[in-house]
Parts: sequence; structure tokens; C-alpha cells
Amino acid sequence: MRLIAGYVVLVAALVVLTVLSLGLGAGSLADPELRSTLLSLRASRLACALLVGAALAVAGVVVQGLFQNPLADPSVLGTSSGAALGGKIALVVTELVLVGRGAHGIPPDVVLPVGCMAGALLSLALVLGFARRSSDMLSLILTGFLLSSLFLALGSLVTSMAQDRWELGRAVVAFSLGDLTGAGPQHVALAAPLVTVGIAASWFWARPLDLLLCGDEEAASLGVNVDQVRLCCVLWVAALTAGAVAIGGNIGFVGLLVPHALRPLLGVDHRRLVPVAALGGAVFVGACDLVVRVLPARGVVPLGVITGLVGAPAFLALLVRGQKRGSFA
Repeated sequence: MRLIAGYVVLVAALVVLTVLSLGLGAGSLADPELRSTLLSLRASRLACALLVGAALAVAGVVVQGLFQNPLADPSVLGTSSGAALGGKIALVVTELVLVGRGAHGIPPDVVLPVGCMAGALLSLALVLGFARRSSDMLSLILTGFLLSSLFLALGSLVTSMAQDRWELGRAVVAFSLGDLTGAGPQHVALAAPLVTVGIAASWFWARPLDLLLCGDEEAASLGVNVDQVRLCCVLWVAALTAGAVAIGGNIGFVGLLVPHALRPLLGVDHRRLVPVAALGGAVFVGACDLVVRVLPARGVVPLGVITGLVGAPAFLALLVRGQKRGSFA
């Protein structure tokens, strides 16, 4: 009953969000010459926001199941920072190396998802390697924070190197802050396959993820190939994070808040959590992007700022509650 109610509420919220997103924003739909263009731009931006939210929320569900910790999240474990670093390197290499040597015709939108995927895989591989050596979840999350700091520092280095060219520097900075201002149909076409495959695979392998919650030894005794499941989870989370970061930049805390808000209502069954989290994440990021578009600011407020303003206090509240219970899980 709760599952059906959750679907009804989220679908209704998605419908309302769609109507508001298409109707609100810069420009007036009353002008017949601009109406079709404005609707196309707003629809593309809304689609990108929904893809980002769904991808990050489902990635959060998978990461939390993989590490058996509800405080785990792609951004906390450094995955988002790794994907952002890979995307920055891809942008710089495309502009300074390939284009500089005359390799024209290679748009950054094509190499950006590849760079994000490589960065996300590297980050998760490092975290997963540490997880095999230590079962201490607190140490694991601290390792994720350290990796995130390292990737952020390296990303800052890449950003400073990109400032020699104004357009490249501006693109890298906008990518770092997390924004959907330049999102278009090509971004949807490139990211949709990664996000769709990642969500479908996460739902299909929900049963092994459920068994992993009992512990590696218990799951292995029940016939689960733990190493195979871990490897597949790394690939899915990398695909989801890469798709989200490639079109929206570094947008944090979605994968932490959405699953954590839904789990008390739906339980730990991943077959329930994955599709509902996809809807919940899409609504959350879409609503945050709508706030960005209607804020009475002279400049554009990055989407990552809004999600961070909501997510950081909520994450702190989760840590305080975990300390009171004597556990961070």
C-alpha cells in the first residue's frame, strides 16, 4: 500500500513539475514566434534534470546496498568528484590537444561522458579495493572523503590550467559548479543510454543486493557471487554517475537524501527502492532546477548550489542522529 501511495504522489508531483517547468522561465510563451523554441529549450532542460536526479538517486541506492551503509553516496565516496575530474580532463584534452593539433570535428559533448565514466570507475575501484581490506564502514567513508578531496584538488589544478583560454575556462568552471543552463537535446541523447542501462541493471540485480545486506559470508552461503556482484555494482554506479555528471556537472547529496528518505517508508527491498528512488530523484532535482530558474537573481545560480544548501544540513543531521544511536549506519 505504501508503495502504491509513493508512486501516486511522485507521479503527481512529476506532472505538476512538468507543467510548471514548461510554463515558467525567461521569455514569454505568449509570443507565437518564440513559443516553440522556448518549449523545446525548457523541455530539454527538464529532461536533463530528470535524468540527473534519477541517475544519482539510483546510484545512491546501489552504493548504500554495496557498502551496507545508508550514509554512503556517490558524492561521499568520491565518485562524483572522480567523474567531474574525468570530465574536466576530457574537456581540456579535447580543446588543447586534439583541436590544437587540427583534429577538428570532435565535439566536447562526445568525449565528456567518456571522461566522466573513466573518472567514476577509477574512484569506485579505489574505494572498492579498500573495502576488501577493511570492513570498517566509518574508515571506508573517510577514505571516500579523502579521495573526494584529492579529486577536487586535481580538478582545481585542471581548472587553473584551463584559464589560459577564456571559453575553455568558462566551460570548465560552469561544469564544476553543476548547472543545466546549456543542456540541450544532444545531452539527453548522450546521457539517456547510460542512465537507462544503469537503472535497469540496478533493478535486475536487486536480489543479490538484498542478500549483500546480510554480509558477504552470508550472501556467499546463499549462492551469491560476491565479487561478481561488487564488480557489476561498480560498473552500474559508474555509468549512472558518469551520465549525470556529463550533463549536469558536480551535483551532490541527491544520492544520499532520496534513498534515505524513502527507505523508512519502503524498507530495504531494492526492487521497490530502485524505481521509486528514480522517480524521487527526478522530482527532487527537477524541483531544484525550477527554483534556480525562477530565483530573482541577476546571474544564474548553479544547480549544485541549491542541492548543496539542502543536502549539507540534512547530511549533518544524519550524522548527529547516528552518533546518538552509537552508530553511523
